[in-house]
Amino acid sequence: MDLARLNHMIDQIALNFAAIGQDNAVAATADHIVKFWDPRMKAALLAGGADALSPIARGAVATLAQSMKPPPQTRATVFNQAGEGGHSDAG
Repeated sequence: MDLARLNHMIDQIALNFAAIGQDNAVAATADHIVKFWDPRMKAALLAGGADALSPIARGAVATLAQSMKPPPQTRATVFNQAGEGGHSDAG
């Protein structure tokens, strides 16, 4: 897989997380890469440089360059925080 394609993919992931704020989006993007990307993809991304990436994606790459273990992220939707039962994301 070429670097341009990897850059596009991480930018799309970062864009998806942008609504949760810069710092959280950086952590969530890095966490996604660690969990779901093949080691060869991660290595190519880290070796390719981050200059052309969006700020969130660039931050995620910097996080990964420091450590391949970003803090785990919670699920996007958390239910029953008030101890209520019977809720679901089904509507």
